[in-house]
Amino acid sequence: MTEKKFDPIRETDAASIRLASTLIRTARFGALAVLDPKTGAPSASRVATATDLDGTPLILVSALSGHTAGLMADPRCSLLLGEPGKGDPLAHPRITLSCRAEKLDRNAPEGTRARRRYLNRHPKAKLYADFGDFSFFRLAPQGASLNGGFARAYVLARADLVADHSANAALADTEQGAIDHMNADHGDAVAAYARHFAGVKDRRAWLLTGIDAEGLDIAAGDESRRIFFASPLADAADLRGVLVDMAKTARNHDASTTS
Repeated sequence: MTEKKFDPIRETDAASIRLASTLIRTARFGALAVLDPKTGAPSASRVATATDLDGTPLILVSALSGHTAGLMADPRCSLLLGEPGKGDPLAHPRITLSCRAEKLDRNAPEGTRARRRYLNRHPKAKLYADFGDFSFFRLAPQGASLNGGFARAYVLARADLVADHSANAALADTEQGAIDHMNADHGDAVAAYARHFAGVKDRRAWLLTGIDAEGLDIAAGDESRRIFFASPLADAADLRGVLVDMAKTARNHDASTTS
């Protein structure tokens, strides 16, 4: 009798898709691998990352760097995301995305949106983001290998990685205004989101850095967290009501735990 071969790949489910999205949305840095145009050999380097509204990774790179030359010669690349924590680094989740790189026109809507969202995540990049030799790229995911820890391996398709929600189109125009308003006038609500929905225990000043149809990105210094809505926004106009309801829920929870 032939012994059945063990398949290490688990069936992709909602939890693995949520973990993949969390890793991508919260990443600030990753390892980008390209093909060296001179030798054809793989070449990896560290890049800072952000995400577009649909979750597609964004990078800002100099034309002087080797990985930019690689992307221009062959758009196929991979991006490893996920930071090791305490203990065995291989016990912590990470994801390797197979991508096709697309250089963005700074003057096109996609380019201006990428600049805005990237600088929300990396404000210090304002010092060089507009230099003539720097360019924004979208790294469009084609698939991914997700390792959620020991014995938790998954293969994800593009549809599992890219959040193609119709509300994102309108959010492209209204997102920044909402972010600026919440950070300037409702910092207490953002802090409540961080405590209740992201499990933050400290009292640091958390800021909104991104809003999309599926949730919120928040940051305090170098730390980023992802907060998912109970369900994706059907329309960008629903955002205000969702944020108000989330603030009420978080504050009610705060009140019940301190009473």
